[in-house]
Order: sequence, then structure tokens, then C-alpha cells
Amino acid sequence: MPEAARAALPALFISDLHLSEDEPANVEAFLAFLEGPAREAASLFILGDLFEYWAGDDDLATPFNARIAEAIRTLSCSGTAVHFMTGNRDLLAGPAFATAIGATLLDDPACVRFGDAANAPVLLLSHGDALCTDDLAYQAYRRQVRDPAWQAGFLAQPLAARKAFIASLRQKSETAKAGKSMEIMDVNAEAVAALLRSHDYPILVHGHTHRPDLHALKVDGRECARHVLSDWRGAACWLAFDGSRFSAHTDTSAG
Repeated sequence: MPEAARAALPALFISDLHLSEDEPANVEAFLAFLEGPAREAASLFILGDLFEYWAGDDDLATPFNARIAEAIRTLSCSGTAVHFMTGNRDLLAGPAFATAIGATLLDDPACVRFGDAANAPVLLLSHGDALCTDDLAYQAYRRQVRDPAWQAGFLAQPLAARKAFIASLRQKSETAKAGKSMEIMDVNAEAVAALLRSHDYPILVHGHTHRPDLHALKVDGRECARHVLSDWRGAACWLAFDGSRFSAHTDTSAG
């Protein structure tokens, strides 16, 4: 199994907030979460799609993005360690963004060990889109936009041009999703098994599919678990882990 990063408990996990100026209630829910439950945690893991889109780290100058970044940085400065993994919507978030929010960037997937003891719990974290291997068109797109050469060329364009391209891409994506079955956009069982196998069968936590649930599964005779995080449309949702137990939380009061 690859070397695991270290993190402290208790830990909270969130993903798929899709923050944008178009949904102020969602933004207020996130800000309330940062000032409330997140302050009580030792670690916060943001597992992708924090924003509806991210055009590049030079977009930090946008007042909306700066406001969100400052709120997360305030949490980090308060003592909660923040860890950030990119998703498909914010895959262009890089070192400058991580510095701005006071976070550690995580690879996808990432193993995280909670404690230094030999038997300390280890979780495998992922955004989750890489596991949706039945959606061949999406996987081809994913390979393209995660290619370093493609990203370098894209980021060399003016910010306004990048935003216009992303807006067009989002529209095409919504049209394409309307013609796909729900099954093809979910994770592939063999892809999940292969990932767990390659990391010595840890507990997997991921987002992306917007289908919150706990899945018990058996891989190569080993009992495994897969926690799927919720999106934040309509409510603040997070998964908490205290080292031995997971608990899912929903707060509809904020915003």
C-alpha cells in the first residue's frame, strides 16, 4: 500500500458543494459550517467540487472566490487542519489556491492514516469520478483535461476566455447527462474493487455521484466498506469519523 499521509481526529469529510454566486443559501450554509461544526474537528477533508467551476488560481482575485478562500483560511488558522482534493469541477485548483486557504493538497486517490500507532485506522479518499468507468465519454474527457500539457495550454489563455469555455462546456455536459442512464454515471464495481485491492482493502470515502450511502462489499474475501458523500444542494452535509465510528450529518437550518 502507498505511504499514507497523517491526520488527526476527529475528522470531517465533505464534497460536491458546487459553490457559486447563483446559490447564496448554499454559500451561507458553508460559511456557517466553517464557523460551527468544522471548528470542533481536528481535520477537514474537502474531496472535490468545492466550487461549481474553477478557471485557474488567478481567479482568486474574484471577490466571491476571495471570500470563500478567506473563510477556509480562517478555519485553518483556528487550528483545524484543512486538506483539499480536486474534483472534476475544480481540477485546476493548484498550489496558489491551497496556500490561499491554508490547506494541504491531496492526490487522488490518497491514503490517510489517523494516528501513529501500527493499528491506526487508514482511509482511502477519492473524489470518485475516476471510478465511473462505464461512462466512456466522460473518462476520455477526464484524461484530456487532466493532462499536464492540456492544462498548461488552457491556463495560458486569458481568464475571460477560460471562463467562457467552461460555461460552454458546462452547458454541453448538462445536455449529455440528460441522455445518460443513472447507472452509467455511477461507480463501476470492478473499478472500486481494483482500487481497494491496490491499497490493501481500506475503507473508501468518496463523492462525485451525489448518492450518499454506506456500501458494504466483499473484495477477494475481505470485508470492505465504501462511504459515499452527499452533495450540498439544499442542505449542509458531512461525514464525521472519530477513529472507530462514522456518522453522517445534515443541517438544513443554515442559509
